[in-house]
Amino acid sequence: MAGEYRLLLANARQLVLVCGHGEQYLLREGMARLDVLHDASLVVGLDGCIKAVGPADVIHSRFAGATFESKIDCTGKCVLPGLVDAHTHPVWAGDRVHEFAMKLAGASYMEIHQAGGGIHFTVEHTQKATEEELFTTFKHRLERMRRAGSTLVECKSGYGLNLETELKMLRVIERARQSMDIGISSTYCGAHSVPKGKTATEATDDIINNHLPKLKELQQSGEIHVNNIDVFCEKGVFDLASTRRILQAGKDTGLQINFHGDELHPMKSAELGAELGAQAISHLEEVSDEGITAMAKAKCAAVLLPTTAYMLRLKQPQARRMLDEGVIVALGSDFNPNAYCFSMVSYP
Repeated sequence: MAGEYRLLLANARQLVLVCGHGEQYLLREGMARLDVLHDASLVVGLDGCIKAVGPADVIHSRFAGATFESKIDCTGKCVLPGLVDAHTHPVWAGDRVHEFAMKLAGASYMEIHQAGGGIHFTVEHTQKATEEELFTTFKHRLERMRRAGSTLVECKSGYGLNLETELKMLRVIERARQSMDIGISSTYCGAHSVPKGKTATEATDDIINNHLPKLKELQQSGEIHVNNIDVFCEKGVFDLASTRRILQAGKDTGLQINFHGDELHPMKSAELGAELGAQAISHLEEVSDEGITAMAKAKCAAVLLPTTAYMLRLKQPQARRMLDEGVIVALGSDFNPNAYCFSMVSYP
């Protein structure tokens, strides 16, 4: 087949297809029988899309008259799809290194949060940072994720909490989406914490009445592109009623629901997410049996974050139980100032 192509991966000992039959996801049974081709080659077109994959001799014969910008000899190697990091907080300023001493002394996540650390510490620094400063550090972090094998990263805002800074963060994410060679799913997470000086109800009203309308306006003008809406549904942060209001309002503006739930306390977040048609719920260390059943029935993905559970000394989520019940299970690094993990393959 004559023509010009971007890349030929030739003669791989193994080539893993994962979803080899057009599936959107694999459940437990599918994970046990991944499609693996042996002595295979793969062709990528100029548009970056895979054009052909199959036995090396068949591919080489079919594309004998083609020209390639790059060729890589994969003899003896295994070719895998790029990793998808399904939960990150990569746009922020400052650091929270000092909090590790507090953790080692036994302080819990919420105790640090209530002492003025945690999210609010990062919010103060992020609000003061310029857009250019945020973009520079964000670009560096994305490059490290890409070098570690992640080719698609879900990127959240959430260290602004006020409209101005949340939009600043979303503009930074949009700049990277347009300029960098990595896939980005953008998430508005203005309900990451209750801003200082506001109650949860006041913060909820502000998000629904001010943040989301402005977000919709900027989406329609093409200034930013946002895929998902997120809320930290947690005791002492946003309760179930506030979470429901924000998520439903975001869904009504066209955003997919992808939120934090059942992390530190059982909140019935999984049941709520299933009811609202959420695409995904993250954490789920404290998910109920009923919540697992509801997520499986609703085809709502569980995004598990082993690094965070390890760092915060939480029990690990019930991954095996979820898989056995038929839940879609995905993984995320939860990269953030509190869990500084760039790689999807370097979990503790």
